[in-house]
Amino acid sequence: MAKTALNKYQKLECSGLWRENAKGQRREVVANLGATSLILSDPKREDALAHWSLPAVKRLNPGEMPALFAPGTTDEGETLEVDDSDMIAALETVHAAIRAARPHPGRLRNSLLGIVAVGIMAIGIFWLPDALVQHTASFLPRTTRQDIGHQALADLTRLTGQPCAARSGQAALKKLSSRLFGPDSGVELVVLRTGLAQARSLPGRLVAIPEMLLAEQDGPEAAAGFALSARISAEVFDPMLPLLQHAGIGATFRLLTTGALPSEAVLGFAETLISSPPPMPSDAILLSRFEAAGLATTPYAYARDPSGDSTRNLIEADPFSNVIPPALLPDGDWVSLQDICTQ
Repeated sequence: MAKTALNKYQKLECSGLWRENAKGQRREVVANLGATSLILSDPKREDALAHWSLPAVKRLNPGEMPALFAPGTTDEGETLEVDDSDMIAALETVHAAIRAARPHPGRLRNSLLGIVAVGIMAIGIFWLPDALVQHTASFLPRTTRQDIGHQALADLTRLTGQPCAARSGQAALKKLSSRLFGPDSGVELVVLRTGLAQARSLPGRLVAIPEMLLAEQDGPEAAAGFALSARISAEVFDPMLPLLQHAGIGATFRLLTTGALPSEAVLGFAETLISSPPPMPSDAILLSRFEAAGLATTPYAYARDPSGDSTRNLIEADPFSNVIPPALLPDGDWVSLQDICTQ
């Protein structure tokens, strides 16, 4: 397996920044992938400066760019900084192949071993994609999630049109987000004209709200309720997971190794987003979170089901049924929010 991986990346080289030790200055080098080692050379004199054993090479910053590698131990502070996606993929792939090819003392060595191995391989075929998606999603920094969320939003606009952008309405939308989630929450609300029946949460704390929740209501409570419900759902069911499942294992692996998701990997995700809503939070969770946000549940409950039959508990247990909650927005901002799609 290691030999196959090495053959695939024969004669691969790139430039990088090498630091000999923690106190040393970074200097430009040429990194050349050899059969068993990574050779670092001076680009002008072509003198070899260091040889790193491939099995020992480790990445210090998974998911971030440029990639930072070390020769197995970081005690001396020796590092290599690389931004070439092919070399990054090669080092991680070859390293994984070499590790997999090492002997593993202590395992059973009898006739049942082959059967067990086949079973493990069969499980791996079904388990690996989900495991890779879960692992990748757990390592993504917030800025990367925001970038991917806007990629998903761009794909969604194929079906919904561009987000409504009247300036006064956008200012009111920011006030609503601050009121619901706090001024430092990073939650971004957008309003879309068509295509959505309910709010949808995208990666990067991005929440899309259908315009009809503004146009058909007497106040912002219903739209706010759907936005809050979407964020609660996103806290339990990470919206990055279905997006990466749609993107596929190749694009997900590239995201993990380079920190960037190919733009074409998101194409078509909008249909999945609209047709497969995430599970709805329980009534108990909704009631608790609405109360904490100072938001009545009744407007949201009737907007979700005008008959009130399926949301009766949210209506009868409304924490503000006998108390007027703090206003979500001043009247002027509510009018601006309703007119957000007029420009």
